[in-house]
Parts: sequence; structure tokens; C-alpha cells
Amino acid sequence: MTEKTKPIQKKQPRKTTSRLIGIIMILLILLALNLPQLLFFLKPEQQEAINLFRETYLDQYTPIRNAEGGFDWLRLVALAIMIASCWAVSRVIKWIFSLVKVKNRHVETLKGLAANVIRYAIVIFAIIFGLNILGADVLTVIAGLGILALIIGFGAQSLIEDIFSGLFILFEGRFYVGDIINVDDFRGEVKSIGIVSTQLADAGGNLRVINNSDIRVLTNLSEITSVAVSLISVACSADLDQAEEVIAAVTKTLPEKYPKYFKSEPRYVGVESLNETNVVLKVTASVEEANIYMARRMMNREFKKALDAAGIKPSDL
Repeated sequence: MTEKTKPIQKKQPRKTTSRLIGIIMILLILLALNLPQLLFFLKPEQQEAINLFRETYLDQYTPIRNAEGGFDWLRLVALAIMIASCWAVSRVIKWIFSLVKVKNRHVETLKGLAANVIRYAIVIFAIIFGLNILGADVLTVIAGLGILALIIGFGAQSLIEDIFSGLFILFEGRFYVGDIINVDDFRGEVKSIGIVSTQLADAGGNLRVINNSDIRVLTNLSEITSVAVSLISVACSADLDQAEEVIAAVTKTLPEKYPKYFKSEPRYVGVESLNETNVVLKVTASVEEANIYMARRMMNREFKKALDAAGIKPSDL
């Protein structure tokens, strides 16, 4: 579990730092456009250039200046309070969703999608309400958004395709959160299904984000019984019957010893290959896809210990 979470944890500080830098840059730009004299590191000619740019291009469009031409701090404070409130609401909703524990993977997937939709809705509300605080006409803004959406639609066909593909994935039940799927030779557990993309994590904890429209051919490994294979090397000079008896004895103990991985007794298939120095024997076990690697490791370990105890060498070399 530790190995799986390390790569994800390392990305969190970097993500938080980038957000903080972005917020600081936005505040500096707002401050430079409205009160450049407070930025002591700017030269006088640079401050004059900013004032000239604002008076020429922005003053008639800047709603956060009062009737006397000064900076309206109350609007900015109200905007900050609104943004903080929206952030607090989103955190509370996220906390509430985290308290809801369900075992059904379908419900868990829909829960994640609902949280995603609510987050986008809060962002849209913050933008529209923020423009209203700054003095913009909300109805005009909404009408403009309709025209803007029509214009963007022609250039965002892939985004629309991702959204519809995500809806089809959910409604058709191709896979859910917690399933293990194989997409383009990448095997991973589904961590989240969003409106636009899906996140997969492989056995090493590496995350891959795939656009929903790119998931065209996949194999849902969680819907089928997987097979863990153990290949056992035995020296050619060893007694094959004795080796097979040792393996048969071990297979009978595995379901009781490791019930999490083996629901039924593994099956000895027979001789897989012959070499000059050894014979390779094959054992298979029907397991859940999530346990396929661990089940193989457990079989290899138990067979190795049993064969060593019986004095059976893996090779004549």
C-alpha cells in the first residue's frame, strides 16, 4: 500500500504550490492595473505606462472603480468573501461525500460524478455572481455566454465528445470505480470517472488520465475470472513423481493459508517445457484480477519452500 500511494503524495505539494503562485499572480495583476504606485519594485516610467494603458483601454470597462474614479475596495472585499464562501461550500460538500460509504461500485461511480458536477456548478456560479458583484449585468453576461458557447462549440468538438462518451460509459456500465481494466495495453484500477476524463492507477501507483472519447476498446478484467500462473523449475535428475506430490500437497493448503487470494484450490497442469538442465512444471489458480500478482507470488514462495525441504533442486547446474 505504501508503494502505491507514494507517487500520488509527491504530486500534491507541487499542485498546491502552482495554485498559490497562480492566485498571487492574479492579485498582482489586479493591483498593478488599479494601484500601480503600491508596487514599489516598478520604476516610475513603468507605473506611468500602466496608468496610460488603464486609462486608454480599461477605465470605461472596469466596474471596480467608484464614481470618483477611485478604487472600490468594498466590491473587492465582497468578491473575496464570495469566493471564500464558494470554496468553503465546495469543501463541505466534498467532506459530506467522503462520509458516504457504499460497497456498490455503480453507486460509488455515480457519487464521484455527482461531486464533479457540483464542483463545476459552484465554479460557474462563482464566476457569474462575481461579475454581478463587480457591477456587470448578469442577464447580459448569460446571453453572451450563450453566444460564446455556440462559438466555442465549433472549436471544442473533442471536449463535447469526451462528455458524451463519459455519459455512455456510466449509463452502459462498461466499468465502474474500483474495476481493473486494460486500455491501450495499460492495466490499471479505475480511480475516478469524470465528465471529461477517467483516471487509472497501475500496480506501481502510476496515474494515467485518459480522455473518455479515447476509451474505445477496453477489457474489463474485473468481470472475468483471472488466472495466476506459477512456473516451477525442477532439475532433470530429480524424481518427477516426488516433485508432483510435493506440489499437490502445497496446492491443497493454499486456500486455507491464504483465503484472501485463493477461493479454490490451484490446479497442477503438468510439464510446461523440457530443457537440458531442468523441467518446468505449471500450476494455475483462478483468482480475482486485483489479486493476480500477489497470488502468483504466494504460490512461487510456497512451492520453493516445499521443494527445498524435500531436497529437490531447481536445476542440474
